[in-house]
Amino acid sequence: MPEKKLFSDFSPVSTELWEEKIHTDLKGADYERKLITKTIENIRLKPYYRLSDLEGLEYLQVPPGQFPYVRTHRTKNGNFLIRQDFLVTDFSTSAEKAKVLISKGVESIGFDLKDKKNIRYEDLKTLLSKIHIEKTEINFLHGNKEILSHLIRYAEEIQANTKKINGSLNFDPIGEMASEGSTPPENIAEEIQTLFALSQEQLPHFKLLGISGYHFRNAGGSAVQELAFSLSQAVDYLEAATDAGINASDFASKIKFNFAAGSNYFMEIAKMRAARLLWANILKTFGVEEEHCRMYVHSSTCDWNKTAYDMYVNVLRTTTEGMSAILGGADSLTINPLDSALRSPDDFSERIARNIQILLKEESGFDKIIDPAAGSYYIENLTDSIIENSWSLFLETEKNGGFTDSFHKGNIKSSIETVAQKRDLYIAQRREILLGTNQYANLNEEIKDLELKSTPATDKTLRKYRGGEAFETLRQSTEKSGKRPKVFMFTMGNLAMRKARAGFSANFFACAGYEIIDNLGFATVEEGVKAWEKTQAEIVVICSSDDEYAEIAPPIFEQLKDKTIVVIAGYPKNSVEMLQQIGIKHFIHVKVNVLDTLQNFQKELNIQ
Repeated sequence: MPEKKLFSDFSPVSTELWEEKIHTDLKGADYERKLITKTIENIRLKPYYRLSDLEGLEYLQVPPGQFPYVRTHRTKNGNFLIRQDFLVTDFSTSAEKAKVLISKGVESIGFDLKDKKNIRYEDLKTLLSKIHIEKTEINFLHGNKEILSHLIRYAEEIQANTKKINGSLNFDPIGEMASEGSTPPENIAEEIQTLFALSQEQLPHFKLLGISGYHFRNAGGSAVQELAFSLSQAVDYLEAATDAGINASDFASKIKFNFAAGSNYFMEIAKMRAARLLWANILKTFGVEEEHCRMYVHSSTCDWNKTAYDMYVNVLRTTTEGMSAILGGADSLTINPLDSALRSPDDFSERIARNIQILLKEESGFDKIIDPAAGSYYIENLTDSIIENSWSLFLETEKNGGFTDSFHKGNIKSSIETVAQKRDLYIAQRREILLGTNQYANLNEEIKDLELKSTPATDKTLRKYRGGEAFETLRQSTEKSGKRPKVFMFTMGNLAMRKARAGFSANFFACAGYEIIDNLGFATVEEGVKAWEKTQAEIVVICSSDDEYAEIAPPIFEQLKDKTIVVIAGYPKNSVEMLQQIGIKHFIHVKVNVLDTLQNFQKELNIQ
């Protein structure tokens, strides 16, 4: 029996036919507005992708392990190191903690030294005393030449095989300038030359430079900005190294990129793939051989989208972020604890963060595969779009003198703030959702004395903050006021519409921490007013259909206008002018700025 190809009975459908069918179904509606999505990165997403969309992507036929490394530098599996970072305040206690973490599955440790500038050799010796430094990757979140010297001395003292020591120093004076306002050394080239000379023979596999791209993401920047500015920063270091006489190929292997994994799942996978191609091409222009044009990436989950309210949702966020980082090809991963953006993590939150990584590796087998996104029409096109947009921004930054000069001119800070302000607006309008904060808030939750850990921007630094802080501040005002306003749902008329609008209104006011009083529905205005009198709610929301508001709203408003704040759920175009004329001024609907509207209600209720 001859073989029959699958779908051979069906005629192929061309893109033109698809488009014709779509335009027919749109019935005259604007194609661009209805079906095209613009991301915060200014990338245009189509409603569907086809094989023809892959035409012209030259790297598609390049296998893993080959230049330009879109599909990672690995060839056997997608293994990644499970890393956990923590603040070091006491060296002896931290040494014991590192030992415990390793026994629980951690393969890489990130030490955040509280006082990195004054660390003594004996302190570092104590810190590393419980670790087998040949088997565990050692990372210092903010390193310098003193720490590197101490590490080399310690390795020699215990007679360790220094060629088996892996990790990173994360020397990043330019990144610290942007995030903390510190002044970089007068001659970065000399500093780099000293570090390189110290490590090249003794610690050949130890990374020296850490490009901290997460600073841009935690300031509200986009994936494209993170990538472009990180590459520009790396080029500043690379130029300084080559000016100091260091071979570009040798120095390239000493650089590690530290990226933040955000919540846009496919965007993050594509970002990692795009990053490797761009870095490989940049290195090639410096004369680096193709086999040495590899990018080493550590990913950590982003702080910007983490929330104080409904905090356990952060576990879900970090899980998907970790997944995208691994699938994108991260060499190591830190899942930040669910409460790390708000306070010092406890043992429970650290354990959950660690176990997410172990689960992804040991149970889900994410380390067994290499670049599973390869060939996906959507992700390949997204990768290409990120490459194009990031390269354009990178070239613009280089044209302005490189990262350092561009930052001093204010160009980078201004660029980040423009995107951050746009994202803030999207959150205020609920175009970008933070579950439990600006949508579907937990009505029974209350946080005592929430301290926001954001750092204000200065003329010289980026602002580190979280997207949900404005809503959290709003809700804190309610909780600290000592009174929790009641919102009474005056449901009447069309069953489907009153239920839908009551649900919308409940979610709306819950974001400010108000108490919601829902009702099944009232047959008459008088019945509803009597029910309200028992509650004395500060806000009444009339929930009905647009067609019924002209009849229902005026008598309700007449009886309650001097006793409470009356709100219409929706914006009934045919009767809104009449309703405004009788004195109704509050309308809540999907197009309003939720944050501004709730802040205005706070003022009206005298909640500061």
